[in-house]
Amino acid sequence: MPVVVVESPAKAKTINKYLGDNYTVLASYGHVRDLPPKDGSVDPENGFDMTWEVGADARKHVKAIADALKDDPELILATDPDREGEAISWHLEEALRKRRAIRKDTPVSRVVFNAITKSAVTEAMKNPREIDAPLVEAYLARRALDYLVGFNLSPVLWRKLPGARSAGRVQSVCLRLIVEREEEIEAFRPREYWSVKARLTTPRGQEFEARLVTLAGDKLDKYGLENVTQADMAVQAVASRALTVTGVEAKPATRNPSAPFMTSTLQQEASRKFGMGARQCMSAAQRLYEAGLITYMRTDGIDMAPEAVMAARDAIKDRYGADYLPKSPRMYKNKAKNAQEAHECIRPTEMTRDAGRARISDADQRKLYDLIWKRTLACQMAAARLERTSVEIGSADGQVGLRATGQVMLFDGFLKVYEEGRDDVATDDDDRRLPQISEGDKAAFAGASLRADFARAQEGKDAAAAMLSDNEAVLGLQHFTQPPPRYTEATLVKKMEELGIGRPSTYASVLGTIEEREYVRKDQGRLVPEDKGRIVTTFLINFFRKYVGYEFTANLEEDLDRVSAGEADYKEVLSRFWRDFSAAIAETSELRIKDVLDVLDDALAPTLYPPREDGGDPRQCPLCGTGRLHLKTSRSGGFVGCGNYPECRYTRPIGGDAAENGDRILGEDEHGNEISLRSGRFGPYVQRGEATEDNKKPDRASLPKGWKADEMTLEKALTLLSLPREVGEHPDGGTIKSNFGRYGPYIMHQGPDDAKPVYANLKDPNDVFQIGMNRAVELLAEKRANPGGRGRGAAKPLRELGEHPEEGGPVQVFEGRYGPYVKWGKINATLPKDTTPEEITLEAATDLITAKAAKSGGKKKAAPKKTAAKKTAAKSTTGKAAPKSSARKKVG
Repeated sequence: MPVVVVESPAKAKTINKYLGDNYTVLASYGHVRDLPPKDGSVDPENGFDMTWEVGADARKHVKAIADALKDDPELILATDPDREGEAISWHLEEALRKRRAIRKDTPVSRVVFNAITKSAVTEAMKNPREIDAPLVEAYLARRALDYLVGFNLSPVLWRKLPGARSAGRVQSVCLRLIVEREEEIEAFRPREYWSVKARLTTPRGQEFEARLVTLAGDKLDKYGLENVTQADMAVQAVASRALTVTGVEAKPATRNPSAPFMTSTLQQEASRKFGMGARQCMSAAQRLYEAGLITYMRTDGIDMAPEAVMAARDAIKDRYGADYLPKSPRMYKNKAKNAQEAHECIRPTEMTRDAGRARISDADQRKLYDLIWKRTLACQMAAARLERTSVEIGSADGQVGLRATGQVMLFDGFLKVYEEGRDDVATDDDDRRLPQISEGDKAAFAGASLRADFARAQEGKDAAAAMLSDNEAVLGLQHFTQPPPRYTEATLVKKMEELGIGRPSTYASVLGTIEEREYVRKDQGRLVPEDKGRIVTTFLINFFRKYVGYEFTANLEEDLDRVSAGEADYKEVLSRFWRDFSAAIAETSELRIKDVLDVLDDALAPTLYPPREDGGDPRQCPLCGTGRLHLKTSRSGGFVGCGNYPECRYTRPIGGDAAENGDRILGEDEHGNEISLRSGRFGPYVQRGEATEDNKKPDRASLPKGWKADEMTLEKALTLLSLPREVGEHPDGGTIKSNFGRYGPYIMHQGPDDAKPVYANLKDPNDVFQIGMNRAVELLAEKRANPGGRGRGAAKPLRELGEHPEEGGPVQVFEGRYGPYVKWGKINATLPKDTTPEEITLEAATDLITAKAAKSGGKKKAAPKKTAAKKTAAKSTTGKAAPKSSARKKVG
């Protein structure tokens, strides 16, 4: 039987159903080879030779394929239809030839299919080809570039900026976008403007609203009313005049559907509609693809196969009727200059199968499939037909002019199924329905007032301030221009796509990397740069500006696309890049850390030292009054410190000044020592007194989690500084104490028979001050009975996710010292920061477990054994015993 190799066991299982017993289908489990993570794996001096190594975890998979080839020496490589899939096939063939599992006469072919359906798979088997050399060379070029940047630039960061973890070819440019948006927000100065609207009624008693557009005969732009005085005059001018409808214009309009999904637009829409991160979205899409429900999900193509277009049209006609079909099919052209991923859009493999018929149990997958199905059908549906109406209202003297706009839906068309989400909330009134209005009609002020709108504005819900006319039918609203919003994952992917930075297969991994490096954090779905990320970006802009340039990065992406199209030599692309990049590395390596910090200090000065209200020197130390503030670095990132260190130990985070960070004197203790609240590199803390020659380390205590600096009082500070608290005497002897430690709140006790203190964690920070003797003794007893259970006896899972899909054994969610984690056998994998125990799915947990096992260098501990029935089922899927993990490693 010919041996067919795909990436994952889930994909192997689906394909095996279509190919039957005539083939042996095995999984490679992603890439089987990679560059060893050490210097010299790419050699620029010898034609960019690359040293590849089969991973410890991948050896058993390569061996399983080699063993299968002994029975039938025909190899069919059926990995994904993109550059990464081509590279996996190339690596497999190379690794197998090195093992001599493939001989000179062994037939080796490559097949690709864009969807895992019976027709697509069987048709692909009829049309084998050789491995696409240009696609492999494009992969080699990208992998070499990422390696050269990472292994040459990252060490420079480590040496010059303690605490900086890494830099990357695409990730650093992505980080720059986030940091520069934050700088725009900080530099933004709001501008005041006012708007005026009136509540009017037609002669038939129907009410509508209109906004002021002309005053004293002059057209008003957005800033036509700049202050409260002008706004008050405008409100009185409108309220004091009789108004008449001077014109009514109705225009037909159409709205066309959006193109079908490609990778970036799918990630954007999943973020808008469901709050899914890029990784979460792609994980769910991967499962849908492997189950044969959608076409390949890593693509920058938006065209659709002709047979899929006709199937969509048939489904639309059957479900919604012929009126919802355009006369001819809609054809979409690729936006990308060189679509090098899979070439078709992301669509359902069967157009008549909606989310209900697909019977998808996982919530994320079900939502995503429904989104893809609706978008695909909508893209082939008739346009929506509207009628947009504009009504002009004016005074007889021409001093005042108002306008009301609205629209009527004549035919919903594609909107019956789907409407694309928006990144920003629409502020126009075009969606309002207007009553029947005719030219020449009197527009009287409505009896129903705008008092409710006025009250909302006073509460700050619709405007900063408001004024209401005496007849309560004219309302002036104060507004201020808003800074540009922080990026969400959706808007950041959109921006990167616009700039030509990165490719579909890289977006999720790039966003994940900058979060894992703690360069950015998510705040209500928005990406906020951390101090560490700002310093790294400033360093790169000042010393490696070219390589974090948007145009340079986009041009390099185009060069790599030309390689994949067979139009450029990948070694020439690498050579041009390396010539200048290596020189920049050598030059920066000679700099002293002090020189680097001086440059960064000057570059960040507007952020680090904003003007003081009293006009004083913003760099003067607020603590000692004589030292000057400077940028300093530590392993936790950057901070501002006094130049008089160690005599003065003043520090604060990068952003803002001392007042903004809440540094202040809280009062004095009973001995007259000053108690102060301060901001340090690790966050806010309270301190007793000052450092002196005799007392270089005065009492300090960090604020516990949940304690806010702006709510600190002298009483709270003294409570913190009094720790550790004595809970009481243990019945067996010794004192029980409570305190805050590195891992949070805890109690400790050392009895007469204890060789060392026993610690038990507390869940609630308030327990440090409130826990009583009975509860404390109970927790300590549980800890002694089960030292590995962190003081609570045998740990109980938060959730049971089910059996491991490949190996069996329960997959569970636990609460741990470092946060929630998933557990399978003896493998523990911490949940990502943006995933809660309630959200994690079995599939996502399996991916985390697989990644953790691979990261441990193949030293995977034995999991609970499967039953005989499970072994038989696994074997029947592939013809061999199923391997142990299902993650495909993406490189980009």
